[in-house]
Amino acid sequence: MRRALPLAGLSLAVTLLAGLALAQAPVTPPEPGGRMPNVSPVEPGAPHAAAGAPTSKAALDTMLGALRFAPNDAAAEALEAQIREAWTNQASPAVKLLLSRGQREMEESAAGEAVDSFDAALDLEPGLLEGWRGRAQARVRLGDPAGAVKDIQEVLRREPRHFAALQDLSRIAEGRGDWRGALAAWQKALELSPRTPGGRDRLKDLERRAQGERA
Repeated sequence: MRRALPLAGLSLAVTLLAGLALAQAPVTPPEPGGRMPNVSPVEPGAPHAAAGAPTSKAALDTMLGALRFAPNDAAAEALEAQIREAWTNQASPAVKLLLSRGQREMEESAAGEAVDSFDAALDLEPGLLEGWRGRAQARVRLGDPAGAVKDIQEVLRREPRHFAALQDLSRIAEGRGDWRGALAAWQKALELSPRTPGGRDRLKDLERRAQGERA
């Protein structure tokens, strides 16, 4: 297992990655009058059309843009779920099985085996966002936050609007007691998904803890 970064080094990495994500992320402005971009309504728990089929880049761009202007928490939660599913559906059926196996292995506290499963998925599809993100989560459980941050970096390099990767990055920093890094990453995640459920409460808590860290 690779040696973990010192806390200060990890804090800097988290802050730089969070800043890079929004510096690169294209902004989809609202339509005149402050309305959301034109997307099909999404209800929590509603079945998706052509479930399991890959989503086009244009459709993903539209959903990611709409996420910034979701009118309420329920709409944001539904859009987030739809976007995460779309990212997973970019994988081939064989790679989806590897992703599912990795997730199951993490649930069974077999993080080492999960890393191997995500490694195998990335060998087949190196550009797969959820492969990198899944391996990052497994590496956190193995006590390798530095490796996890590197994997999150790969996610954000390929898709700087990946709100879930920024949420993960915030929690990695929190796990190291790096409240300023956790706050920086969470702020960037909320810029992409301002109505993420529980997001504002977590923001207030991180602001309070980061202020104590500076004291």
